[in-house]
Amino acid sequence: MMKRSVFTFMKTRFINFLCNIWRYIKRNKIKSVIIPALLVWYYFSLPRVLFSEPYSTVIESEGGELLGARIARDGQWRFPAQDSVPYKFRQCIIHFEDQYFYSHPGFNPIAIFNAMRQNFKAGRVVRGGSTLTQQVIRLSREGKKRSYFEKLIELILATRLELRYSKDNILGLYAAHAPFGGNVVGLEMASWRYFGVQPHQLSWAETATLAVLPNAPALIYPGKNQQQLLEKRNRLLKKLYEEKVIDKLTYELSVLERLPQKPYPLPQAAQHLLQFAAKKKEGSRIKTTVKSALQSRVNQIAARYYNEYRQTEVHNLAILVVDVKTRNILAYVGNSPTDNYHQKDVDIIPAPRSTGSILKPLLFASMLDAGELLPNTLVADVPTQIAGYSPKNYELTYDGAVPAQKALSRSLNIPAVLMLKDFGIYRFYEQLQHFKLRDINRHPNHYGLSLILGGAESNLWDLCRTYAGLTSTLNYFTSTQAKYRDNEFTELNWDSSGKPDFGKETFNKPQIGAGAIWLTYNAMKEVNRPEGDEAWRFYDSSLEIAWKTGTSFGSRDAWAIGTSPRYVVGVWVGNASGEGRPSITGVGSAAPILFDVFNLLPKQKWFSLPYNDMAEADVCSKSGHIAGEHCPKVKQWIPLNGTKTAVCPYHKLVHLDISGQYRVNSSCENIDNMITRSWFVLPPVMEWYYKSGHIDYAPLPPYRSDCMGVSGSYIDFIYPKENGKIYLTKDFSGTVQPVVFKAAHTLKNGRLFWYLDGEYLGETQTFHEMPVKAKTGKYYLTITDEAGNEAKRKIEIINP
Repeated sequence: MMKRSVFTFMKTRFINFLCNIWRYIKRNKIKSVIIPALLVWYYFSLPRVLFSEPYSTVIESEGGELLGARIARDGQWRFPAQDSVPYKFRQCIIHFEDQYFYSHPGFNPIAIFNAMRQNFKAGRVVRGGSTLTQQVIRLSREGKKRSYFEKLIELILATRLELRYSKDNILGLYAAHAPFGGNVVGLEMASWRYFGVQPHQLSWAETATLAVLPNAPALIYPGKNQQQLLEKRNRLLKKLYEEKVIDKLTYELSVLERLPQKPYPLPQAAQHLLQFAAKKKEGSRIKTTVKSALQSRVNQIAARYYNEYRQTEVHNLAILVVDVKTRNILAYVGNSPTDNYHQKDVDIIPAPRSTGSILKPLLFASMLDAGELLPNTLVADVPTQIAGYSPKNYELTYDGAVPAQKALSRSLNIPAVLMLKDFGIYRFYEQLQHFKLRDINRHPNHYGLSLILGGAESNLWDLCRTYAGLTSTLNYFTSTQAKYRDNEFTELNWDSSGKPDFGKETFNKPQIGAGAIWLTYNAMKEVNRPEGDEAWRFYDSSLEIAWKTGTSFGSRDAWAIGTSPRYVVGVWVGNASGEGRPSITGVGSAAPILFDVFNLLPKQKWFSLPYNDMAEADVCSKSGHIAGEHCPKVKQWIPLNGTKTAVCPYHKLVHLDISGQYRVNSSCENIDNMITRSWFVLPPVMEWYYKSGHIDYAPLPPYRSDCMGVSGSYIDFIYPKENGKIYLTKDFSGTVQPVVFKAAHTLKNGRLFWYLDGEYLGETQTFHEMPVKAKTGKYYLTITDEAGNEAKRKIEIINP
């Protein structure tokens, strides 16, 4: 009953209240319309966005240090507002402009009355009565004509501003938009411009100088009005002392400080990152992931090498440092400190440049992972022509056969091309698309086999992201008991407010398995170090990093990319114009910078071996293939798929006579007198080059002369290749020069007989080179030896 009575009572009171309102409205119809309208106008009178002027783009380090800023679109240096106003400036501006700021409702009636009285007596404006809140409104309504009506509007809006924002927020708006002379707007920019420090680092005298400026910004011009500015500053300092804000010693020292004499330049520690950020978030304050101290040191390295390289007409370089764990960019040097003529404003990091050999580790890892290669599998390194394409090694030499990982560490071109041919251009192209190398975007046939030697273009950003993804794949696998993440090759992060998405955990490898990556990095660790660091592996504190260099055709681009378990560093050196220089090489130009940068970073232990993605297998110690029954064996860790690779094809059993100098068979030797041995035998052309660099290589012994039924392949062409086009040339006197054909024979003193379309050309012994002149046409070139072995080539000769 009690609850019901209370409810009935409240209901009656509410109905009576409504009735009273209705009666008031009927009696006061005009007031009832005007008052609500005024309240609505008052509520919506203040714009939702108080300041619509464009801001400068500002980037800070992860620790909040200013890295750089770009002027706003309207030509003003106006920084976005900060969260708080420094204590010294708050005290100075309140005591100078509005001592009752924290107690008035947006306007000060007493101050207004006193100002009007003094101005009336003087016959001119000698004092203002505006509060800081009113000044914020005035700044937001810049361009409005000064009048008493405008002052009334400012007063009303000031009270509305007090209802929307806290006092500290209003003070922050004032500090961010007050004029400080010239095109300098806001406390933060003024602090950098006139004193070269952040606002919270200002002294009391410096802060007082800035506090009096918005009242008369023209006083700041160097060499002018210095005495007036000094007097205003010192009066404020004295007031602070009298109000016990500062002590006597601080006051006495402060009045002795000099006024600013010249403007300071803004910090420009990462101007190309600022350029990049302005495209993404123009007019914003961005806290980046860059480490200020590291950025400064990397800038110093860039400047030192620029001063060295420009002596040889090499004017540009770029450096990127990435944290593998977070994908945060720790240092970003988009170009050298060169001049406008040499395109100092060009950001090289996202610019597509010829890759040189920098993609070779990706092919090596892909083939390891697919089970089509083992680390030490012998790869041919002989003169090669494929569909008219003739790759050459950098030093124009040939090894005949070389272990795959040595071919990678030495960056040999011919083995890389032959590996790509075996793996398939289309397959490798698809792999590069999975790595998100965005500048490799034409049809695979456009690149052909030159794709692995710099026929494509990529950029430092994408390449560093790719190597960071590989490193993180390996790290995550070994730290989580054989798990991967399905978005490991996520984008690099430069904004500290963003976090990379690595995807979900999975037992399926994202692109390349951990075992193949570990073996690839082991091979890359053996790359020849820059001059002066040859004994690196003997240092107790030596840098263990996996790294690769690259030099593009015409010496236009020099690359070096390295990774430790925690960091990836990428370096590019060259000319932004694309002009090549003989001095530009990956090892000589980019690698020294790479190692200097790595020396700034914390040392890391080598990568843990990913046992769950590897198998220990018997491998042929000479050929690097899975060991056959006749191979000398060695235990080696290989990827799980590596067990599917072919068994060594180069070891065979041979039967020798008792002297061991000749091969024999049952037609010429009793079986009981035969010696059976395992023999390492390479194909003739591979053998011809291989044996010159391996004194322990023993060619297959010849058959004894009394043996019957001897057969086998003993000869092959070195030059020309099948279906090759051969252009004869003329010397300076106009005489046509012959083409020199070359062949190899397994017997040291073997004789070869040469024929062109059945016409006998001559014979060679030991050194098999045959000069030939012929008319334009298609021919069959044939060679035979004394045992009847034969090799043929179809060629086309073009005579000028």
